[in-house]
Amino acid sequence: MSSTATTSRLETCFRALRDRDAKGLVIYLTAGDPSLEATAGLLQAIDQGGADVIELGIPFSDPLADGPVIQRASERAVRGGTTLRKVLDHLPRWREKLNAPIVLFTYFNPVLQYGLENFAEDASRAGVDGALIVDLTPEEADDYIAVMRSHRLDTVFLASPTSTDERIERVAAASTGFLYLVSRTGVTGERQSLSAAVQPLVERARRFTRLPLAVGFGVSTPEQVRAVQAIADAAVVGSAVVHAIERYPAGGAPAVGDFVRWLKEGDSARG
Repeated sequence: MSSTATTSRLETCFRALRDRDAKGLVIYLTAGDPSLEATAGLLQAIDQGGADVIELGIPFSDPLADGPVIQRASERAVRGGTTLRKVLDHLPRWREKLNAPIVLFTYFNPVLQYGLENFAEDASRAGVDGALIVDLTPEEADDYIAVMRSHRLDTVFLASPTSTDERIERVAAASTGFLYLVSRTGVTGERQSLSAAVQPLVERARRFTRLPLAVGFGVSTPEQVRAVQAIADAAVVGSAVVHAIERYPAGGAPAVGDFVRWLKEGDSARG
């Protein structure tokens, strides 16, 4: 069994959850959708709504792993001029008002263009806690991992129901902070029910790591959040939140905060 110790804000967050016998809620949003200015308020609303960890997506012109909702958000953000550099420039001010750890969710091309050392240095300075590069495999990530470690940033990698045991072990060894388990094959998006593949995947991953396990892709209701939390350490909700942002493009931060609170607390949050 492999595990990697960190002293990061992510580790502190998940340890605090364990100490309270609680499970986590990870919330994704796309930076720059509907604008960089709006992202500041949305981050605060999501944080205050109860997100334990925030995944901040960097818009990319070819988001192959994302379904139509997040693709549209990425397209809007790219059209609005949002770039990785602009996000990292804004993040120090955003970070001051947030409690939740921030994980950047991105593709490798923007990071490679930025430069690995520059990315890690600027991300660390901006208050980022780690990154998940969706199309970077552990076999090709040695330089990235080394640079991230040198700046005490966590590296989160993905495993899916089609991953072999050997693959899960390799992904777990490359990960710090938490391990992201994809609930089903395919792209991100809201689903009516939770995949039956989740529990077997969680059970297999437990054999190879002591890291917290977060399950995402297709989690979109309080019932699904609860079902994931019953077997894993955290549920990840992305498309449903981005869809809520899409419905309230102007002044929608309070509504999005209420939506996150509903995911966190269920119908009692709407009472």
